[in-house]
Amino acid sequence: MTAIDRIEEGPGSARIVARSDVVVVGGGPAGQSAAIAARREGASVTLVERYPYLGGLASGGMVLVLDDMHNGDEVTVQGVCMEMIERMARVGAAVYPPPEDRRQGWDVYRKWARWGAFDFRAQSKPQPIVMAAAFDPDGWKRISNEMIAEVGVNLRLHSWFSKAIVRDGRIRGVVCETKAGREAIMGDVVIDTTGDLDVAAAAGAAFNEGKYIVTTVFRLGGVDTEAAERFREEDPETYAKVDRAAKRVMGGSWDFWWLKTPLPGIVWCNCPHMTGFDALTVEDLTRADFEGRKRIYALVDYVREHMPGFEKAVVVDVAPQVGVRTTRLLEGEYVVSKDDVMDRVWFADTVARGRDYYTPYRSMLPKEVDGLIVAGRHYSATEGAQKMSREIPPCMSMGQSAGVAAALAVSGGLSPKRVDPAAICARVRAQGGDPGDRPSANAKIMENAA
Repeated sequence: MTAIDRIEEGPGSARIVARSDVVVVGGGPAGQSAAIAARREGASVTLVERYPYLGGLASGGMVLVLDDMHNGDEVTVQGVCMEMIERMARVGAAVYPPPEDRRQGWDVYRKWARWGAFDFRAQSKPQPIVMAAAFDPDGWKRISNEMIAEVGVNLRLHSWFSKAIVRDGRIRGVVCETKAGREAIMGDVVIDTTGDLDVAAAAGAAFNEGKYIVTTVFRLGGVDTEAAERFREEDPETYAKVDRAAKRVMGGSWDFWWLKTPLPGIVWCNCPHMTGFDALTVEDLTRADFEGRKRIYALVDYVREHMPGFEKAVVVDVAPQVGVRTTRLLEGEYVVSKDDVMDRVWFADTVARGRDYYTPYRSMLPKEVDGLIVAGRHYSATEGAQKMSREIPPCMSMGQSAGVAAALAVSGGLSPKRVDPAAICARVRAQGGDPGDRPSANAKIMENAA
């Protein structure tokens, strides 16, 4: 930009509206897990979120399957994530396969594949059924509100992060833009769970940028899922042709472009896949919204005419948040590599886990800024590693450990960087989580891991 393209702003001021031991910025899955975990450890917690609901890409982005949490032998992500699933299931807002169905076989595959409860990384056919949960987005919002209220988190929705308050190399709080003007929330420890590393980047932490597909997720109602499945079973050749054509119309999707949801007749469509968009720019996010809707309605026109079971399909809703997978990635005290994920490397400072990979505490800590912890898809990892480890359950595992770490830092009068990872793991286990401190038999132990 030239000088004429910019204006100078005054220093300004912000009204302090809250002071807490821990401030969590971003109310998505990782953020709400962090806030709940920190509060359960006795810390006072303020959680700020820009949207009028909790859940981030789980609810607002309508990523309606929780997966990458089962390694074929055990459920590897527990704690707040499993509590959410079980509580949603009790009110009819989540569905998942029972333990006896978590195996390989065409009988269970036909029963559960359309719920998204299969090992999507497996090469064998049929892909094994594993622990994964299909859920309703408003069910997520409902249970999130209940859990946040039960533990006593100070929740501030409609608050858009705009500035990190940093003094002498330590973050002291954040400023948010609101309808009431600029508001400051002060805290001893800040947790960045924005998904885009907004807080850490603003505070001066090093980061890299990555790009991947974006998606305008949507749901269709009026679908006869039994008729659609019958078409696939009875006439697989014709079904395959129609399915391929549908994917061409929308410009790309996963193998199963529609999945069942807990609501009868309503299916989830995690598509269309769109490339060439930078999710850190207003222009590209706007284009993605427009382009996505255009492709969605082209798809609906096509399947109404050609796909049995979809003759009366209607668009129920389009996710209010664009499905963003990768933007900024922290360059922290340790950068997790693709080999670390693929080789199941276990670290001495492991504090969280996904399906069969582990997250070291150092990858949640910025090098340049004290008092700050990062949890979620923007943790310190290479782009290749992040693509394999950014699903919602492992992000919730990271969030729970970040919340515990923040509370331990406050109670011990420590910098988060001085908190003992073993102490974090002990408290996460006490909360019912699995922080990955006990490596599985196929893990690769890293020498001098911490």
